[in-house]
Amino acid sequence: MISVNHLTLDFGTFVLFEDVSFLINPRDRIGLVGKNGAGKTTLLKVIYGLQEPTSGEITKPKDFTIGYLPQVMKHNDRYSVVEETEQAFWELKELEREIDRLNQAIHQRDDYHSDEYMGLIERLTEATERFNMFGGQDYKSRIEVTLKGLGFRPGDFSRSTSEFSGGWRMRIELAKILLRKPDLLLLDEPTNHLDIESITWLEEFLRSYSGALVLISHDKAFLDNVTTRTIEISLGKIYDYKAPYSRFVELRKERREQQLAAYRNQQKMIEDTEQFIERFRYKATKAVQVQSRIKQLEKLDRIEVDEIDESKLNIKFPPAPHSGKIVVEGKHIGKSYGTLKVLEDIDFIIGRGEKVAFVGRNGEGKTTLARIIMQEIEYQGAIRIGHQVKIGYYAQNQAERLKENLTVLETVDNVATGDVRTRVRDLLGAFMFSGEEVDKKVSVLSGGERTRLAMVLLLLEPVNFLILDEPTNHLDMRSKDILKQALNDFEGTVLVVSHDREFLDGLVTRIFEFSDRKIKEHIGGIYEFLEKKRMDNLQELEKQPSRIKANKNLSGSAMTRENKSGKAAFAERKELNKSIKKAENEVNALEKAITQIEAEMDRVLAKMNRDSENAIDTSLFEEFVELQDKMEKKMNQWESAHAELEQLEKKRSEMDA
Repeated sequence: MISVNHLTLDFGTFVLFEDVSFLINPRDRIGLVGKNGAGKTTLLKVIYGLQEPTSGEITKPKDFTIGYLPQVMKHNDRYSVVEETEQAFWELKELEREIDRLNQAIHQRDDYHSDEYMGLIERLTEATERFNMFGGQDYKSRIEVTLKGLGFRPGDFSRSTSEFSGGWRMRIELAKILLRKPDLLLLDEPTNHLDIESITWLEEFLRSYSGALVLISHDKAFLDNVTTRTIEISLGKIYDYKAPYSRFVELRKERREQQLAAYRNQQKMIEDTEQFIERFRYKATKAVQVQSRIKQLEKLDRIEVDEIDESKLNIKFPPAPHSGKIVVEGKHIGKSYGTLKVLEDIDFIIGRGEKVAFVGRNGEGKTTLARIIMQEIEYQGAIRIGHQVKIGYYAQNQAERLKENLTVLETVDNVATGDVRTRVRDLLGAFMFSGEEVDKKVSVLSGGERTRLAMVLLLLEPVNFLILDEPTNHLDMRSKDILKQALNDFEGTVLVVSHDREFLDGLVTRIFEFSDRKIKEHIGGIYEFLEKKRMDNLQELEKQPSRIKANKNLSGSAMTRENKSGKAAFAERKELNKSIKKAENEVNALEKAITQIEAEMDRVLAKMNRDSENAIDTSLFEEFVELQDKMEKKMNQWESAHAELEQLEKKRSEMDA
């Protein structure tokens, strides 16, 4: 399909790749992994044709199409969301305009038997056939399904792209690429600006995609859920494994252990042979054996052990100064952007030493609340920062805030004060900026290197409350693990906004879920939260929990249990049990209905995927959208029924107390 042949790329004396070769086969699902700066992004650019190698070549079939999503892109804000997404179908739009022009020309003529008229009819027929062949009948439905999957609401479709953040505009670019259905998708960190629900949708889409995929990601769960092959770039070489990421890590470890064992055995054999040669070199009776051993060593295929890049971050946050028991408290917090209300009447408290996560769909107010805590934006309500609380803040766009004209050393040296100025080079070395690397301009740093540099600025003075907004974007696997361990060891308070499930797992013990201008608290880890929400695919985060009104017969009475007669209490208890049984039956019935709808959706989606290379029947899209609507209604009903059941059970517990 695509052949990478003896690829070498160097920058002066620095060799990024050397004699790299591999094939990308149809329907390959390749995870491209390696440390920050190993050359992953550069390799994608070479495959796409944006960068020329020093030597070697990329060969591909004629008319082969490639879709490329870079980490950083320039946006053109001339259109609305749906108009910009429609640019993916520019050929279809041209055909549409051509068909309109031909229809108008035909309607204006009455010379039905002339050659010119018949020529117009023939051109119209040909254009219409091509339009249908390329999926012209359903492309608008496909746009709607894709935009919804990536988190856009129907009300967003007509809004100008200029109204959206860079992350949302990246989603529009991703939608355009996915809708074009190229033979090969090259995706560079596509999850960096996606929330968990959209990541799950993208996982499903990519698993069923008919073309091939090469994916750069530092999200372990995403790689494991999507890829079936892993190519690691390390020290200018590649290591190719037919396995997803987690299995690749195991296989790589086993391979190195086997190599080391074979290497040690061979070295022992070489040593014994050399001793034999040295011992009997001058004995005539052993001349034949000595010559045989010498030839044996000359012909020996020496075992090489794969080099491992052992360089890594060395993150250790300074000891946290003691703070008050309450670190931050918010009362009646609200925030609006024009007519758009993001947060409404929010109350929350974060205590000393807690590790807390903000999760939820993009646009629900996670970053907004973090910025309110930092007093960066105006808001309604009151924020109280606790006694002696000192905040360290890593913004979502922290790496982009760095001044590009400064060097790495200047960036840190300009901010450092006091004794830490004498340790700037040591601190940079701990973040893998050593030697000449400290003199590199920020403008030439990779995304991961910029993130590491931004992290250095956090360590310049002791703090006791870390607020980290998407800190793992662009960090490689090992760096993320080291950051996670450093945060676990940190004795202060941590608030992290993140969509990275593996990073949050084992780090946070309390979760605030943002939805519909409110926040809901969950005690426990991220996977406990997901299990509790019954959201393996997290689709339910998109649903608004219904506010259940208490049954007037159960909660309206002000009488306590002690003030009622035994007969009245028994009657109330009997009625309560009946209500609980009824609610349980309703919940069970709704769960069965949801399971059936899910099966129907899987069936329709599978049919759509099988037909993806042909013109898909529009009725399938209509059926899928109808099933989605049914699912949403059933989920809302289930939320209401489940909430009512919980309230009834709580009432029974209070009666038993």
